[in-house]
Amino acid sequence: MAGKVLILMGSKADAEVMGEAARVLSGFGIPYTLTVASAHRSPARTRMIVSQAEGEGVSVIIAGAGAAAHLAGAVAAETLLPVIGVPLAGSPLFGFDSLLSTVQMPAGIPVATMAIGKTGAQNAAYLAAQILALSSPDLREKIRERRRLMAEEVAASAEEVR
Repeated sequence: MAGKVLILMGSKADAEVMGEAARVLSGFGIPYTLTVASAHRSPARTRMIVSQAEGEGVSVIIAGAGAAAHLAGAVAAETLLPVIGVPLAGSPLFGFDSLLSTVQMPAGIPVATMAIGKTGAQNAAYLAAQILALSSPDLREKIRERRRLMAEEVAASAEEVR
């Protein structure tokens, strides 16, 4: 396997949504670690986890947070590993605030930003898999097969509505 993925979430309340990323990674056989680290409430813990990630074989980091959503940006500031941000709907603004704070990073500290919520968490895992597949032909084939199955599901649905 090309590496593993670290999934960070701002609070335990984010586990249901961020679990979608874990589910996708599991489906591809990609090892991952899922944990809670807050950019605001536990900045030292967040820095420690990120500083140790590369040495522990992590190749990609997925970070999901709601409200101010600085987790992905705080993580990106501490590592050269690719960081994928997942904005979460944890405030009265339904995730729009999270989206803006995740996507509006300064030049030189990129965060690949996904959609708000479960679809974003799933796509974060798919993007992480594609990044890892750059150095893993076996994983690339698994992704190709998943895409083929998705196309078959669409064709079957088309037949059903005919």
